[in-house]
Parts: sequence; C-alpha cells; structure tokens
Amino acid sequence: MLKRESDLADLRIETPPATLREIALDRLRRAIIAGLFEPGQRLVERTLCDQLGVSRSVIREVIRHLESEGLVENIAKQGPIVATIAWDDARQIYEIRSALESTAAADCARHADAAVKAKLGAVLAELDRTSKNHSPPAILDATHEFYKIMFEASGHTIAWEIVNRLNGRISRLRVMTLSTSNRTVSGPARMREIYEAIERNDPERAAAACRAHVEEAATIAERILKS
Repeated sequence: MLKRESDLADLRIETPPATLREIALDRLRRAIIAGLFEPGQRLVERTLCDQLGVSRSVIREVIRHLESEGLVENIAKQGPIVATIAWDDARQIYEIRSALESTAAADCARHADAAVKAKLGAVLAELDRTSKNHSPPAILDATHEFYKIMFEASGHTIAWEIVNRLNGRISRLRVMTLSTSNRTVSGPARMREIYEAIERNDPERAAAACRAHVEEAATIAERILKS
C-alpha cells in the first residue's frame, strides 16, 4: 500500500517532551534566581539528588550548565557554590542591557505592525496582573516574553542571543530589585512607556524609555549591592 506524506503527518512531534536533565536544570535555575539558595551557599550533590529526585550524573550536568550561565561558581577544595553578584559585574550587565534593549526597542517601534503590538499588549496585561499579585516568577516569565517579542520584531536575533546568555544573572538582579519598595509598580509602568512608544511607532521615545527603565533598575541594584 502506497503511503502518502499526509498519512504520516501525525507522526511528527511538534513539541518534544523535556528531558529529566532539562526539568532539573529549570527547577534549580529558578530556585537560585528566586533566592532559595543564598549567594555563596554550597551546592551539595547528594542533597540536590534528594531534593530534585535525580541521579548524581544529572546534577553534575546541571551544575556545569549553570556555571556556564554565571549562576554557579566552582571553588577549589570547596566545590560548586551559588555565584555572588558584585556591583561591577551588575553594572556591566546593565550597560549591555541598555545598549541592546534601547536599539531593539527603536527598531521594533519602526517596524511593529498591528500583530506585534497586540502581542506586546497582551503580555503587558499579564505583567500587570502578576505584578498586582506580587508573583516574582510570573513577573519574570512575562517580562522575558515581552523582550523576546520586541527583539524578534526588531530583527535583532544575535542581540537576543546575547541577552539570553545573560538571562540567569539578569533575572537574579530583577528579583533583587523587585524586593524593594514599589518596584513591582514602577517596573511595569516603565515597560508600559516602552510599549506605548512602540504602539505609536516612535523609535526615539521607545529607546529613551528603555534606557530610563534600565537606569532606574541599575540605581536600585547599586544601592543594594554596595550596602
């Protein structure tokens, strides 16, 4: 019997299931970002195996990956620990964010059509909702999605790759600044300014709103890290 391509269409796996390693990586990454593990705290393999319910080989792979993201440090004679964030490192991250995000916002504002604006508006509505509920993990997810749409719409795919490599450390800084008074209000308000500029197809205003948002976050982070 002759098989047609249409007969085999249902065999394709559109969304491959996450592997155990990917699940463990996501769980431990989120735990570090949320502050469940303190900066400088040792990451003991046996304890993590029990907490996550996975083998030591999986934990070792996960720790190596988190080390490449800058969330974990491997100290001689001590082993892996949760990486600390010094202000000088944070300052550089904010400078990179300001440069890449403001340029992407400007180009997104130049090219955004109704579909892009609708996507950004929907994510912003979700961000407002999660901010009112004071849910940092949900705020991080919505914020990440907002920037993902913005960078993709701007055509800045390489810049987005760079931001993604820094995402673990960016998220840790976001959680830190969200813990300060009123940041769950002022942060989304700044992002709404970025969205409104994109909605009006105003590149200069979009870039300026991005820079103001990052500068405000950097000021808060500097005060916390230097204290």
